[in-house]
Amino acid sequence: MSELFDAVDALVASRSPLPPAEERKRLRVAHGLTLDEVAAALKVRRATVSGWESVKKPTEPRGPEREAYARLLEKLAELYPASSVTEEPAAPAVPATFTGTPTPTEARTLSTGQASEAAAMTATENTQTSSAPAAAAPAAAPRPARTTRPSSTSRRPGARKAAPAGTPAGGPDPRFENGPLAVIDVEDGKVLAYCVGGLVLDVPAKSLPSLVDWTLKEAKLGQPKLSGPGKDADPLLVLTEAALERYGLPVTLTEEEKHAGRIPEGHKVIKQLARAEWKLTKRGFGPWARIYRPATGSERACVQLCIPSWNALDSRHWGEAGQLPPAELARVLGVYASRVMTPRGSTAVTGLELMTALHPPTRASEPDADGKRHSEHNPGSLGKDAIDPMNWPPCEVPDGHPVLKDLPRFHVRGPGEKLFEEAYDWARPMTDAECTLRHLVGIDVNMAFAAGANGLNVGLGEATHVKAPAFDPKLPGSWLVDLSHVDLSRVKVGKEWVELDGSLLPSPFTPKGERPTGPAWYATPTVAYAAELGYEVRPVEAWVRYDNGRYLDGWYNRLRDAYLATMADLGVDADLAPADFLAAMDGYKDRDPELGIVITAIKATVKGGLGKLRERPRGEGWKPGEPWRALSRPTWRPDIRAAVISRTRINLHRKIVKHASFTGQYPIAILSDCVVYAANGPSPLDFLPYREGKPLPGGFKLGINPGLVKHEGTQSVLWGEEVRERFNAPELNLARYIKDGTVTDVDNGE
Repeated sequence: MSELFDAVDALVASRSPLPPAEERKRLRVAHGLTLDEVAAALKVRRATVSGWESVKKPTEPRGPEREAYARLLEKLAELYPASSVTEEPAAPAVPATFTGTPTPTEARTLSTGQASEAAAMTATENTQTSSAPAAAAPAAAPRPARTTRPSSTSRRPGARKAAPAGTPAGGPDPRFENGPLAVIDVEDGKVLAYCVGGLVLDVPAKSLPSLVDWTLKEAKLGQPKLSGPGKDADPLLVLTEAALERYGLPVTLTEEEKHAGRIPEGHKVIKQLARAEWKLTKRGFGPWARIYRPATGSERACVQLCIPSWNALDSRHWGEAGQLPPAELARVLGVYASRVMTPRGSTAVTGLELMTALHPPTRASEPDADGKRHSEHNPGSLGKDAIDPMNWPPCEVPDGHPVLKDLPRFHVRGPGEKLFEEAYDWARPMTDAECTLRHLVGIDVNMAFAAGANGLNVGLGEATHVKAPAFDPKLPGSWLVDLSHVDLSRVKVGKEWVELDGSLLPSPFTPKGERPTGPAWYATPTVAYAAELGYEVRPVEAWVRYDNGRYLDGWYNRLRDAYLATMADLGVDADLAPADFLAAMDGYKDRDPELGIVITAIKATVKGGLGKLRERPRGEGWKPGEPWRALSRPTWRPDIRAAVISRTRINLHRKIVKHASFTGQYPIAILSDCVVYAANGPSPLDFLPYREGKPLPGGFKLGINPGLVKHEGTQSVLWGEEVRERFNAPELNLARYIKDGTVTDVDNGE
């Protein structure tokens, strides 16, 4: 009989209605599940689960997958019921909320005790606003609603907050109800803290030490950890020029202080902190200062400062953020913090810190015989100890590294001594046929280096030296191998050999696109691609890492989701048709310049974080052959950086070869992730082979997802020829100038 009941239950489940696509996604996100995790559990493809959640054209699961999916959603709905607002007892009238960014005089400031209630209402309103699907090209995205409250300092008896959709049962973490950060400003002699979501708090602190105390004890600022074994993010305070003056700090740094990266140790404010038993990290009191007391048990007491007028927010990565009014700056940094993480320094530093936050070096062990837990290595992480500088493979380290200290002083290492995996900087003269065309069209790969990191197997521990190894494409490492025999005139594309004009293609093995002339060191993805093209590879020696894993997957997913969510807010959706996508991308940052800043910062986080894996000495009195500070980090991993760049360059070359084999078109120039083609029309659609809206499989595809391409810029062929003639440089890299056509100086290749 039980079998009959099971069959009936399955029959009912197979026809039971599922919640709408938006609700399916809300439930998954509320439980912290990724599309990949759900797909793996249900034994379907990631794209299948994504289709079930597509707002525009949701697909419906069938068969046993539908039964399992329905059960999953049912269980999640029990844990995370849809939000509802509970009526409150009679209370004083609450002023209406409004959108936009009001001035401080328009918004009533809140004491710390009032902020919790206001934050809940604001979070609910913001969630409801952002849940609507974005149009292809909307007007400026609405800014967070500003919530004001009466000036009562205590909550009303019986008042209950409404939890925003997508948050765990019980609402946001009560420790961090006011968000991850606050911008501290002074107006009319009053110190104000501008928080995310439009909250403004009164700050009673009269000195910097008391400001730190207030932040930790009353402000309810911070951010929950991103990984189970990790640590919560410390609260971030952004000090405006007025706040700096109020707390006795200089508004700008002197040239000497800029060079040192900090104010002098004898500054009166540093003495105030010392008297209050607060400490500074080794980098001292600079643009990104950390003020702390040694942790007691699991309790941390640390506040981070960001000082824009000391150039904490580099304009190359944060645009005009440093000049924004407090409320707008809180919004920009708040969006970045919620989608990436609370900034820990520059975008590069934050990119590196995000890796560690997602893969903490240690975790708590299982209880021992006495019931106590101990710190142990967290599998999949880089561990808590840096690799000994003298244990590094000589081929993987930059010049001046301690392991190279015995080399002659002016020795220049060649390809057979040094791993040189870098992004493309290649160009060639145009053919006569290309000169008859009218336009040069540049396409740019979205988040190219992030896409290169996705799914990449990298080393986690030290390398092992192997002589005459058999090449293994699944084994991360550096390989000394001769690839000069690979002929691009005849290569395998898929399973078929194709004939190409190899003289019009860059070599995939060197950043300058030059064909190798002998043995050289390459990362695993580069050697694997040579084999993919149909050629035998026989390494002479290798440094391989048997302890390996997909360390960067979570990092990629976090940054991808941040990028896609922000682009969607700007009206560029991931499901747009090619022509609609190009239209949506036209002037997208102008729709909401503040979110445009966030997009720039997310991209800089990717590139900067990867660059930090091979950080060079930064002053510090360093001399060649001596260790420098970055070598003491477990995250000083030039091998991982090389592998990501190798894979990114190979991914691009693979698309170029596929495009050439199908269309007979070859690139004119390549700079990192930008490729320039000659075409008869000004649009990418004038040379990309779309048929009935579908792109060439394995080739370039227009879209906003990482790895897909967007329009970088278009100039005329006459412009290209004139620029090259003016500078007497037939191989001037036009990809560098294709965006707006402005050429300020001759291309020196750097």
